[in-house]
Amino acid sequence: MDQGLRGKRVLVTGGTKGIGRATTLAFARAGSRVITCHHSADEAAESLSRQLKTLGDEHRVVRADATNRPEVERLAEVVRTEFDKLDVLVNNVGVDGGVPFGHIDDDEWHRLIDHNLTTAFLVTQAMLDLLTDGASIVNVGSSVALRGRVNGVHYTASKAALLGFTRGLCKEVGPRGIRVNIVAPGLTETEPGAGLPPQAVERIVGMTALGRICQPEDVAGAVLFLAGDTARYISGATLNVDGGV
Repeated sequence: MDQGLRGKRVLVTGGTKGIGRATTLAFARAGSRVITCHHSADEAAESLSRQLKTLGDEHRVVRADATNRPEVERLAEVVRTEFDKLDVLVNNVGVDGGVPFGHIDDDEWHRLIDHNLTTAFLVTQAMLDLLTDGASIVNVGSSVALRGRVNGVHYTASKAALLGFTRGLCKEVGPRGIRVNIVAPGLTETEPGAGLPPQAVERIVGMTALGRICQPEDVAGAVLFLAGDTARYISGATLNVDGGV
């Protein structure tokens, strides 16, 4: 069934690497017009720009720090200028952190909360008036939010808060027909071996029903489903993308 994404105006935050990159490219290949933002100028941003160029001239890669309100407001002006309105918002910015609870200092706590939760608040609030009635917001969370993780209390807390953000926001914007959902990926290979020792990956993969590690494209597929017309009566939902843990 056609997901109805052709011609849709889409913003993906943190779109130059990993899940964000796969999602940005998936929307572009589905015929959507995509703007994505990134924090740092690097080869990933430049290569994504080149790749998107092969898929059309209407896509944009913009440098903006999604943890900073003035930069988010500038990003909103780019969206307004390029698209006028927005049909899909994907809040994808996020960072990980592996620190024992007793050693989490204030800077590390705020780093996780700022990237994994505050960015969704700032970006969604800035885009609220640009979202069309019937638009879709998809937040990228983590299956860890549902289970917890040793050496990741702050990460777990930030992603669990994003679940609450999703549930609350869907009630508030529902009268406009705007849907708000969240995907919860398991361990995803956003870099070779997911940046973990092989034995750790093997242990985690062994917990999945499908017996393999999640790929960024697996998560992108779930995001596109929630953004598309086939999910038009789904809101406030958490879609696990964990291979059946």
